[in-house]
Amino acid sequence: MNKKLLVDVDCGLDDAQAIMMALAAPSVELLGITCVQGNTTVENVCKNTLRVLQACKKLEIPVFKGAAKPILGNSISAGHFHGQDGLGDAPDPKAPALDMVQKEGAVSAMIRIVNENPGEVSLVATAPLTNLALAVRMDPSLPSKLRGLYIMGGNTESRGNTTVCGEFNFAADPEAAYIVLNEYQCPTYLASWEFTCYNNLSWEFCDAWLAQDTDKARFMARIFSYSMEASHSKRIEKEFVNIPGFVSCDSYAMAAAVDDSFIIESDQYPVSVELTGTHTRGMMIVDTVGLLKKTHKAFIMKKVDMEKFKQMMMAALK
Repeated sequence: MNKKLLVDVDCGLDDAQAIMMALAAPSVELLGITCVQGNTTVENVCKNTLRVLQACKKLEIPVFKGAAKPILGNSISAGHFHGQDGLGDAPDPKAPALDMVQKEGAVSAMIRIVNENPGEVSLVATAPLTNLALAVRMDPSLPSKLRGLYIMGGNTESRGNTTVCGEFNFAADPEAAYIVLNEYQCPTYLASWEFTCYNNLSWEFCDAWLAQDTDKARFMARIFSYSMEASHSKRIEKEFVNIPGFVSCDSYAMAAAVDDSFIIESDQYPVSVELTGTHTRGMMIVDTVGLLKKTHKAFIMKKVDMEKFKQMMMAALK
């Protein structure tokens, strides 16, 4: 039976890698991609998503435009890592036009698609959680109809990559992250920032991954060169807790959604998000002692099958 996925992205490089992983998985049916502001503007996110689908010859998959800014406060950008356009500022004269984006809005589409497939859809969120928060406000029954929710975001050791204690996706819209972690009572799987860093791939693997003789690999090499250079530079080491290798953050959440056996070990705790701290706003709270009095517990990934991950990454560019 095909797994039905709905993916919510702010299409930077690792979102692109995650989408390509899903498209390459033989057992996956991708029902749609919803877009939200995050790594870049929501217009750029829509353009980037269409570019990825074009590179994979899958432009029939519907793309929906969502929230242009967080629920509260100002937008933050990840242009210093992903490039101003979100895909390494690599020119693409044959990029699909924005008129290929669906007229239906992302939040409406998310609610409709889940309601049309009750109990069957896994929602993979690799972006700030604005669309998901708005969707549960519009339809509070939505989470009960999901098969599972897979999130790349949050942190477990208060190590920030955007603020002192905040990971980008949660720090970009803390209120949305709070709503989602507290109101989505479905099975929830979290790939946190520190987890992805601990489970990095070598740069040697990255070179072999990009060296595949395919159009997809050439597309990835083109959009990824800016970030690879940034990853090797001192400024990223300073800002991003010294990433020791190639970390495709969003692909870990996608791999877990695609293959149930990918997660080998996880912690199970109630989680929430700090909204008011001077340095901790947007930080994920992991309640190891039960003080939050929450019954719902999220699965926090600890150990995963890295050989399987490498195979899925390689297959994404075949």
